[in-house]
Amino acid sequence: MYNKKQSNIKVVIGGLLLAILVAAMDNTIVTTALPSIVGELGGVDKFVWVTSAYLVAQMAGMPIFGKLSDMYGRKRFFIFGLVVFMIGSVLCGTADTINELIIYRAIQGIGGGALMPIAFTIMFDVVPLKHRGKMSGMFGAVFGISSVFGPLLGAYITEYINWTWVFYINIPLGLIAFIMVAFFYKESLEHAKQKIDWLGAFTLVGAVVSLMFAVELGGKEFAWVSPQSFGLFASFAVLTTIFIIAERRAAEPVIDFSMFKERLFATSGLISIFSGAAFITASVYIPFYIQGVQGGDATNAGFVLLPMMVGSVVSASIGGALMTKFNYRSFLIPTLALLTVGMILLATLSIDTSRFMVVLFMILVGLGIGASFSVIPSAAIHPFSIRKRGAATSTVSFLRTFGMTIGITVFGIIQSQLFTRNLTESFGAEAAKFSGDSRALLSPEARANIPSEITDQLIAALSSSISSTFFWAIVPAFLALLSAFLMSKEKLADKIE
Repeated sequence: MYNKKQSNIKVVIGGLLLAILVAAMDNTIVTTALPSIVGELGGVDKFVWVTSAYLVAQMAGMPIFGKLSDMYGRKRFFIFGLVVFMIGSVLCGTADTINELIIYRAIQGIGGGALMPIAFTIMFDVVPLKHRGKMSGMFGAVFGISSVFGPLLGAYITEYINWTWVFYINIPLGLIAFIMVAFFYKESLEHAKQKIDWLGAFTLVGAVVSLMFAVELGGKEFAWVSPQSFGLFASFAVLTTIFIIAERRAAEPVIDFSMFKERLFATSGLISIFSGAAFITASVYIPFYIQGVQGGDATNAGFVLLPMMVGSVVSASIGGALMTKFNYRSFLIPTLALLTVGMILLATLSIDTSRFMVVLFMILVGLGIGASFSVIPSAAIHPFSIRKRGAATSTVSFLRTFGMTIGITVFGIIQSQLFTRNLTESFGAEAAKFSGDSRALLSPEARANIPSEITDQLIAALSSSISSTFFWAIVPAFLALLSAFLMSKEKLADKIE
């Protein structure tokens, strides 16, 4: 009987790892396909929403599903998230316009909002404490592996099949994960039914969506100083205020602010926000640099992301293995220092930067970000009992996704504005027609048909805008490092002992 139970746990862990692989890979596999998607569907001015729509929906759902899993059980909400994620994947593959793809990515994100935090929480529930460090390293490594495999697979599918299959591939993998968890995971923890904080849930989602639309549409669809812009920012402020008041009064809040009284949890949240913003910026803009500036194809872009992801696998695995020997803080400080150095070096990119140097920069970024994938989830739940694991894991996952969402949106605005300014300096009054041409630099066919002197100016404008964007991305990387210095000195071994 014991052997059967152990066998079931191994199957469940395998299903959880596969689900994390699929959900995490969904962003990286799309990253290298994104230039080709934009080249076919158009909408270069909206491309960041293909990523941020997924992140916004995922972020809004994380704390809600985390709390529900504490109240009603992990399994049902994990399965729900997996099914919604697969439905969203099918819809994404059928998209005919960039707007349709953005909507379908949001549906995917709702499913992802349940998958990621609950998978980690189930692992913490079923794995003995003495093995948690090793298992956290494995789960963190899957994050990295997904990022290694995702860009290459996305590049290969885009190059030799069709970009729609970067979404369809989720279906067979998702079905396998579904079977492994649905039939082999038997929950033993009894969950008390409690009142759902619907006001907190709706105001949280509304506040996040209002902020994203405000920063993304401001300066494009309408002026920054306009009734629409003012209304969106005002909506964000009002809903955020109501959310905070509601959470302080709710019996079972979506986000329990009392958790932030624990220094280890609060600093883990800050690191998640800032490191997520820096990481997503590198993941999204390096493929655009390779294809748009250096003239590479999707496969080239995938191979340049590969070193970053290999570095993250190494760092995540080592971080998980060393958690029982060293405190969380002592491993995060040096790795986040590497992330900061990597972002500084990416800010030096130019037209003449060699591919070899780009690879070295990406290795540093990968080594810098990987440890947070394995160390932060364990650090976040460290101060809490089993009854708060779901809320703690989902909240810190929410904060990482919040950082990634804000990062891709804010830095997307910065890059777009810088690119437009550079085009204006080069082409004057005719700049608008070039900024609106989604195929000018990202589609090899269109690129071959424009005069070389114009191409050179477009490339220079794009290169300068990307390197300047990386310069601004140094800020969140440094803030993540600073937050690590503020962590308390607990380690996993404290609980084992």
